[in-house]
Amino acid sequence: MARYTDAVCRLCRREGVKLFLKGDRCFKEKCAIDRRAYVPGQHGQSRRPKKPSDYAIQLREKQKVRRIYGLLEKQFRVLYKKAERRTGITGHNLMAMLETRLDNVVYRMGFAKSRAQARQLVNHGHMRVNGRKVTIPSYATKVGDQITIRDKSRANGYVVDAMESVMGRGLPEWLEVKPEDFAGTVRQMPLREQIDHEVNEQLVVELYSR
Repeated sequence: MARYTDAVCRLCRREGVKLFLKGDRCFKEKCAIDRRAYVPGQHGQSRRPKKPSDYAIQLREKQKVRRIYGLLEKQFRVLYKKAERRTGITGHNLMAMLETRLDNVVYRMGFAKSRAQARQLVNHGHMRVNGRKVTIPSYATKVGDQITIRDKSRANGYVVDAMESVMGRGLPEWLEVKPEDFAGTVRQMPLREQIDHEVNEQLVVELYSR
């Protein structure tokens, strides 16, 4: 399976905002964008700012959304096409579909410090959906689905550490979690106002509609 393997802190610096790709590190002084708030590369500091075109603004917004959720371009485009075919507002459909991916749900429930770590938990067979092992990070969870950590993995140091440090960030209203049972439930499909990322999904729609 293809995936991004380069330094993820470069992605935050390229987009100019924190994408929260490194878990706890993003909240500490070591955060790369706090120390070097300019685009990566040899000429990052000397680059003259110029007014971006409409296309450039749309592209950067699409790249930001894609990188937040850890998708490659082909995966993201396929998901957009599915969102486009659904009834309702395409941008809102896209954000809801991104949020209900299994790897993102595991992250949102506090079982992992980052989406990359959540993806690894799913890939390695640590997660259960309605009692059944699912190893596909892109699995689309539905209302009523119960997400649990398998019994043998509940003592996993990464999981325990994540639950202790991440639960303080708050839980989305569309999810319900029982930390003592290492389980959570998808209560409803997420509404756009319940998704806390500061992104303009309409720019993504405009880009793909060109």
